[in-house]
Amino acid sequence: MTAQSRNVSMQSCDVLIQNALIFNGEGTPPKSGDLAIKEGKILALGPQLSFDHVGATVDANGLWLMPGLLDIHTHLDLEVELNPGLGEAVRHGTTTVLVGNCSLGTIYGAQNKNGDNPIVDCFTRVENVPKRVLQRCADAMYWDNSEDYLCHFEDIALGPNIAAFVPHSMLRIQVMGVHDSVTRKPTDEETAEMERLLRQAMEQGYLGLSTDQIVFHYLSNDPHKDSRIPAHFAEDEELKPALDIVREYGRVWQTNPDGERMGRTIKRFFWSAGWFFRKPLRISALTAIDFNNTPGIWKLMLRLAGTINSWFCRGKMHFQALGANFRMWSDGIIAPIFEELESTRELIACEPEDVVGRRAILDSGQWQARFRRDWARVEKLSDDAPKVKSASMADRATFQMDMNEMFFDDTPVDTWNGQSMQSVFQRLQKFQKSHGEEGALSTAEAEIFARFPDDTSTTTEFFLQGLRLYDTQFRWWFDSANMDEDIVEEILFHQHALPGFNDSGAHLTNLAFYDCNLNTLRLAQRSGVNRVAEAVKRLTTEPAEFFGLDVGSLAVGAQADVVLIHPDKLARHDVNAQRQKIWNEKFQNEVMVNRSDGVVEQVYIAGQRVWEDGNRYGEALGKQRLGRALRVQRKA
Repeated sequence: MTAQSRNVSMQSCDVLIQNALIFNGEGTPPKSGDLAIKEGKILALGPQLSFDHVGATVDANGLWLMPGLLDIHTHLDLEVELNPGLGEAVRHGTTTVLVGNCSLGTIYGAQNKNGDNPIVDCFTRVENVPKRVLQRCADAMYWDNSEDYLCHFEDIALGPNIAAFVPHSMLRIQVMGVHDSVTRKPTDEETAEMERLLRQAMEQGYLGLSTDQIVFHYLSNDPHKDSRIPAHFAEDEELKPALDIVREYGRVWQTNPDGERMGRTIKRFFWSAGWFFRKPLRISALTAIDFNNTPGIWKLMLRLAGTINSWFCRGKMHFQALGANFRMWSDGIIAPIFEELESTRELIACEPEDVVGRRAILDSGQWQARFRRDWARVEKLSDDAPKVKSASMADRATFQMDMNEMFFDDTPVDTWNGQSMQSVFQRLQKFQKSHGEEGALSTAEAEIFARFPDDTSTTTEFFLQGLRLYDTQFRWWFDSANMDEDIVEEILFHQHALPGFNDSGAHLTNLAFYDCNLNTLRLAQRSGVNRVAEAVKRLTTEPAEFFGLDVGSLAVGAQADVVLIHPDKLARHDVNAQRQKIWNEKFQNEVMVNRSDGVVEQVYIAGQRVWEDGNRYGEALGKQRLGRALRVQRKA
């Protein structure tokens, strides 16, 4: 760092951060020193910097200083139009977000043509966002092409930097319309137009192409509620030439496995290979995660990536990694995992506000019979999970039907909150067997138990009757993956994985992973600062290099995106204790968020302090443009 601080003693700077332990993002051991910022860029980095004039001095003694963190998988394309500061991401040290993931995005605007409403149709069920919220976002969109999308960020008070994929479902809709994109193959002319638009976007600096094959992802508008989103309908003869364009420009294919067609998925992953002296296709795939129902499946995924990246195949692929346990909330039946079952998929297809419609389905004897069959099948898959070898079977058993591991939260029944479904169910059984004499914890709970049918003798019936009584207020959570922190750390630091998958901005009341990058740092901290230095690299310069972005660096002359972290508070941070549901004024809807107050002391974007004192936003956030719409430069 000394060389970078020469000849600065007579200069002025806007901000001087002193006495920090500096992690430069290169993976090298940290060093104590100072960092100076001027006109939004890093002016100098080194020990004991001295200036004739300093606008603001920050004593960072005892704090860690590092580049701003990257969130490599978000769905913040929606919120940024209503709340461009994106404070829920920024407060956790995130200064760059990637959007347009999972084949969904807004680069072509609202795309309201011929009666289509693609933003609402595609995002509602895939990302569990109410239609009225999505319509507010769509109404804010005034562009209709990929260049104007990037340019519009210059006109809003953008907080973090933003980079975008070309979302394949929206690309198909742009050329074919919603109906045709899910009912037939494209014509030769339509394929050529999609390739033209994709090449145009690569010239404009987009990250690459995002596609989707997750079997949960369905459209939400009639007449296509039983159809998956358009990217699912692209066959190899359409997809491969498009990815050859991505390969040509050295960009990235963001994708995920098809749990029902794993053979085809693996074949497509091998498209990454750089055989016969061609460029490798960069692939960023979802996701290396330690599922409870298929322990060790992550090892197979990373071995696959290792084979593709070997000297023989010459590929360039990683699986994205989540830095925390995968905890999901469900509002009754409204959660992504219930798209697996045909019976519950019918409930999810109802609007969240359609209480009457859901109740009619729940009261149908025919539907109840189908639900019981679906539930029994998944219960058996859950019981047999350790024996499951087939990836497609594992995919159909994502949800584990263990009432001991399903916990109530924020229900109208106070005595239920924080308790497992099994414990409540056992009290109900005791109440019914004693004819109301025993089992209930309170008079109020006794009144609730009395509303259950007398034959509620199985967990299936308990769940079903709970839905009938409380609908979406029958709220609960469960953990489906990443329960062993040692395994999580092993995945995060595996050479064929890349941390930074947070899914921020998606599944409004189901998920909250905004602080997972901080948890990655906490897990690394257990092994000392050299491990933290490696983690910082994995969250900054490494993803920046892979995706071709000029961020994540503390180099002199780089944009001053800087984070100060309190290491003692980081060590005590508990991601599970800090997930909470709050009211989002911009959305006019409740959302799940994280709180890491005190862990992140300060955040700077382009030299402006946007988070300070560990607990409040800076004045500039959401009021002036700070971040940039990042454009990838074509590589030679």
